[in-house]
Amino acid sequence: MGAFTDKLLSICSDNISPNQPKKYIDSNHGQLLMSELAFVLEKKNGFYGFESALHLFPYESIGTEIGAIDWNKHDLWISEYKDMALGAFFFAEDIFGNQFCIKDDLIQIFDPEIGSFDKLAGNFEEWSKAILDDYSFLTGYSLANQWQNTYGKIPSMHRLIPKIPFVLGGEYTLENLYLSNSIDAMKFRASLALQIRNTPDGESISINTIN
Repeated sequence: MGAFTDKLLSICSDNISPNQPKKYIDSNHGQLLMSELAFVLEKKNGFYGFESALHLFPYESIGTEIGAIDWNKHDLWISEYKDMALGAFFFAEDIFGNQFCIKDDLIQIFDPEIGSFDKLAGNFEEWSKAILDDYSFLTGYSLANQWQNTYGKIPSMHRLIPKIPFVLGGEYTLENLYLSNSIDAMKFRASLALQIRNTPDGESISINTIN
């Protein structure tokens, strides 16, 4: 794959799943990148990195861990976004639940608060280099570290979610974060993303924030 991918894999956790993944993941989201993802999963079938800030899903679900195949099932959380999260294969997430995905033959970041995609890399070697070069920003490592020093280890399949959404001015501080199940977090913010899309500029929206 390349030196940057090998480096990233070497500093992250052991396999989440001890099982050998299938050689290819059937998908229409870009065969070359899906083949690269399959190669990564053959080397390490899911992992956590940067004190759990980076989470790459294993191929299949095991125990409390959801695998990439199940994570990408339409009715798990993707359908909550209506048409906003379609056409992508989601394979990893940062500490806040921002999703890394394969879409339009690129690796992109999906922002769950507004339902938007941003291009990040052309292949997994470029993605690995981007993570290594700016892991604090791209994974949320600093806040993951602060949270765990204060409150203890972040459980599997949980992310740190803002009480006041970042898009609405919420601060990147411990005081504005709470621990949430990953699926619940995506569903909650899907409602926010749809409201933001459907609300004219200058009008207010209604959300239930966490105290």
